[in-house]
Amino acid sequence: MQTTSIVFMVKPARFGFNPQTAESNAFQKKDGFGRAVQESALREFLAYTTLLRANGVNIALAEDTLEPRTPDSIFPNNWFTTHEDGTLVLYPMAAPNRREERKEHFLQIIRKSFKVTRTVDLTHYEEEGLFLEGTGSMILDRENKIVYACRSPRTCDKVLDDFCKELGYTPVVFEAVDQNGQQIYHTNVMMAVGTAYAIVCLESIADASERERVVASLEKTGKKVLEITLGQMGQFAGNMLELRSTEGKKLLVMSATARKSLTPEQNRELSKTYRLLSPQLETIETNGGGSARCMLAEIF
Repeated sequence: MQTTSIVFMVKPARFGFNPQTAESNAFQKKDGFGRAVQESALREFLAYTTLLRANGVNIALAEDTLEPRTPDSIFPNNWFTTHEDGTLVLYPMAAPNRREERKEHFLQIIRKSFKVTRTVDLTHYEEEGLFLEGTGSMILDRENKIVYACRSPRTCDKVLDDFCKELGYTPVVFEAVDQNGQQIYHTNVMMAVGTAYAIVCLESIADASERERVVASLEKTGKKVLEITLGQMGQFAGNMLELRSTEGKKLLVMSATARKSLTPEQNRELSKTYRLLSPQLETIETNGGGSARCMLAEIF
């Protein structure tokens, strides 16, 4: 299955700007301090969970701890993925304080929601300085066993090849940059793949042959490509995730910032297939440099 109706989310305890991730994340900006940022982020988080539940999405909810301090724990999709065959994959994280997000009580909640029959642990690559940050680094076409990934300090070919070997995926790898020519830190800010659509910032893929290869792969697998601009990508329009409700309705989740950036035509096009859910996540987006998709780790 490409989509699920169950997601794992982490209620933040000390959310805030993370200096350990800021160097490679151009979306991240410090805006406010300490308790005020945490309180604002918590309000956004709780409203988001309410919206998801109201639309038939089940949440495996974990509460973060004050210690060790993990300011990015609100983005759990980076350190693990689950797969329909019962595989749990653990990923090597670039920032030392993000490695501490792999807390035992989080893993216990995941195991209660998902029957683990096999664990693929890639975290040993941290010792080599090589990283692959889950479904931040990788956009998974689960139905066709294809993974799309743009190279960055957080997405290394060697680890990606290991993932593909273990899970039976074919990689489509490319270079992608933002408006300032900086490498895009995570593929999921410029691309999303669902059952019917692929939302992609093709402008960010400078090499024409790589761009054509991405489009060809998407079209071959029956995806309708909806192109977004670099400006829209900068408003998190690439950071979307398709879910389905417990009643089987197709949902497309994006932040209010992302939805506002879409043209009326793009909104109409996506609304034909999906119910669009767009929570307000401004504090989380600004200080964390991640958006609606980053906050959801799918449970299959």
